[in-house]
Amino acid sequence: RARAAVRPRARPAAGLTRLVSCSDRSFRIDERQLQRRFRSLQRAVHPDRFGQRPPKEQYYSEQHSSLINKAYQTLLNPLSRGLYLLELSGVEPVQETDCDADSAFLMEIMEINEKLAEPKNEDNLEEIETLIKVKQEELTREAAAAFERDDLQEAKKLLAKMKYFANLEDKLKAKKVPS
Repeated sequence: RARAAVRPRARPAAGLTRLVSCSDRSFRIDERQLQRRFRSLQRAVHPDRFGQRPPKEQYYSEQHSSLINKAYQTLLNPLSRGLYLLELSGVEPVQETDCDADSAFLMEIMEINEKLAEPKNEDNLEEIETLIKVKQEELTREAAAAFERDDLQEAKKLLAKMKYFANLEDKLKAKKVPS
């Protein structure tokens, strides 16, 4: 039965939301529903289930399993989900320069970067981690509202800010790794 569902798609990236049965082109998602759908799809097409099948079916299984993983990871993360939705709408890719006009925002980013550059201090790192998390949640809510208003240019600016905070989060994780 699973064989019938395993067929190649012409443009797999064009339908990540449809692939995992999320509301098409919506920024807000139900993460539990997304996770349930992901697991269900993976059970159906996982390569382990096709180990004794003909090579062509094994290949399709691997391709679909990979595509389902990509869809899940893209849609689970608010930043990548937003970037994907902008791409679907034909909006130019987000650049960090999209929020250069916001000098208060850039000052905030510089201050956090300076704190991250200071010698390792656990209290300082926890404070920065909390700040980044709060800011990411705030920007995610604002981006959801912008997408719902169909204000794609505003969504693009907010996603550019989210990219800055994602970069700060990566720096923070690198700093927290024991040397």
